[in-house]
Amino acid sequence: MRLKDKVSLITGGASGLGKGIAEEFSKQGSKVIIADLNTEKGEEVAKQVGGVFFHLDVTDYDAVKSVVDKIEGQFGRIDVLVNNAGIDGEQKVTHESSLDNWHKVNKINLDGFFYVLKETVGLMLRQDKKGGSVINMASTAGMVGFPNIAPYSASKAAVINLSKSTAVEYGADNIRVNALAPTAILTDLVQHFIDTAADPEAMKNQLNSMNVIPGMPQVEDVAHAAVFLASDESRYITGITLPVDGGYTAR
Repeated sequence: MRLKDKVSLITGGASGLGKGIAEEFSKQGSKVIIADLNTEKGEEVAKQVGGVFFHLDVTDYDAVKSVVDKIEGQFGRIDVLVNNAGIDGEQKVTHESSLDNWHKVNKINLDGFFYVLKETVGLMLRQDKKGGSVINMASTAGMVGFPNIAPYSASKAAVINLSKSTAVEYGADNIRVNALAPTAILTDLVQHFIDTAADPEAMKNQLNSMNVIPGMPQVEDVAHAAVFLASDESRYITGITLPVDGGYTAR
């Protein structure tokens, strides 16, 4: 019960990594709040983990503020934020990439992260200096160059530096901000990435062979890392990006 009595907000918690993290957090004693665009799946996950669900479009700042205000009214605090809602976008080389794709990816993966971070940190500052832990979901594609997804890669690189900047800003307030950077993990998002590739079978083989440790990590591998960063075991760790990548970024 490493997260006993902690209140955790997980955006994009209706599926994929968010769902896996919600399940593990619940096992570790956390009260879980799911925020997602998908009401049906979000309510299902919330029920499964004994938590609550809020419908949320992270690109709508007023909606983000409203949800955080409701959480404050109902729970009084947020101890852990998993800033996870995101998309991959289209796969094209930069000069063929559409402006619509650039704006959509960054609106969700960067603006949305900033909106949720801004409001949640504001609440954490009102929590009698109890502080909190923020975990921003980045990607190995934000740490190294990755072809055909420049908007996604740029958004995740920005999330990494956003995490470092806010870690510096709020360390004295006992608010820790870290990022997780998974390699490809077979979630719905990565399956979409495979399906929309020019050669899906070749893409699947590439993702299974690109890490130092063969194959792709499982959702629970990321969830376990998130538990560590959320728990008091990492109380003196802030401003880092933790790869869960089977050694991919070590090459």
